[in-house]
Amino acid sequence: INGYSAATAPIFLPNQIGGYMPAKPGVPGERRHGDQQGADAMQTALAKGYIVASPGARGRTEANGRAPAAIVDLKAAVRYLKANDAKMAGDARKIISNGTSAGGALSALLGTSGNAREYAPYLRALGAANATDDIFAVSAYCPITNLEHADAAYEWQFNGVNDYEKIDISMLDYRVQRKTVRGTQTAEQIRLSDGLKNLFPAYVNSLKLKNAQGVPMTLDNNGNGSFKAQIETMLAQSAQKALDEGKDLSGQTWLTIENGKVKAADFSAYAKFVGRQKTAPAFDGVDLSTGENNLFGDAQTQAKHFTAFGAQNSTVQGAQTADAATIRIMNAMNFIRRGGTQHYRIRVGENDRDTSLAISQLLALKLQAHGKNVDYALPWGVGHSGDYDLDELFAWMKDVSTR
Repeated sequence: INGYSAATAPIFLPNQIGGYMPAKPGVPGERRHGDQQGADAMQTALAKGYIVASPGARGRTEANGRAPAAIVDLKAAVRYLKANDAKMAGDARKIISNGTSAGGALSALLGTSGNAREYAPYLRALGAANATDDIFAVSAYCPITNLEHADAAYEWQFNGVNDYEKIDISMLDYRVQRKTVRGTQTAEQIRLSDGLKNLFPAYVNSLKLKNAQGVPMTLDNNGNGSFKAQIETMLAQSAQKALDEGKDLSGQTWLTIENGKVKAADFSAYAKFVGRQKTAPAFDGVDLSTGENNLFGDAQTQAKHFTAFGAQNSTVQGAQTADAATIRIMNAMNFIRRGGTQHYRIRVGENDRDTSLAISQLLALKLQAHGKNVDYALPWGVGHSGDYDLDELFAWMKDVSTR
């Protein structure tokens, strides 16, 4: 099928993780979001001749599911497939992971951290197979990653935008439930936003990244500079593609359009236009109330801080901070190096407000800086979701698998 035999077919490894919650293995045709039409990613993969292996994973609402349980479980799944490669259909040398949101972050982390020694004790304790855990390629939709710097990135993007539409996440029968709550940031949240925004330029500058044209990616103390211009370029490209497809962009006040061509995108105006979704801090809540605080807890402590800023501004008596090693091994940025997984496809919707666009842009730039093949785009009008462009995804998978 599609040029593959049972021996040569790549293995499609989609996870169902959302919000760092527990996840069951996926079932072809059983949708996570009921409004999707047509074949899902697993059905499409089967029809195109891929082997599908969907792993379940522990999650943050379980006592044994806090960081780094989910990534350890995904690595154990990869090791199982590799250890049994000769006995099963598919080529375990060509495992392609796929995930959305937290699942997208873990998909990226699975790629960058292949065979990293930091995970060995956890894999031994789990009884994982004696095999390698590197993979061939990564598909990551809207990855909620780089949590150590996600708060600063979010306020760099949304500082000054104080009205919000917050999404509260809960879990029902292994399905993530989302509810919208509207409000306005308090004076204290605005103060926290100001402080976090000021932290972001130093982090960006410390990475010493360049874009494809060799331009250093930097920000000044006010948060302006070539890195901001890079995101504006990506947004303009997304808008131009939408225009070329005949979409009406006349209401997009943050764009400058002349004679059917996008001349400029104003990132600050864009942030106001799409609106804030999370209050400051977006991820390391000062009251330890976020899902990410829960992720970095442990069997004895339900939630912990994972940034110095969150700990310094904590409103919780006796609040604890997760250990640095645990925080480190949950971030794909920390393991990017030469060699290892070469192929990455990253998609973040132009209308996604769950984390700053800066987070995925930095991930893409750092991967490119280390010689990776990166396909990164901001699809127009898309919010926080995944698997919405399966024809394009599987065309990319076919391309990288046959190079």
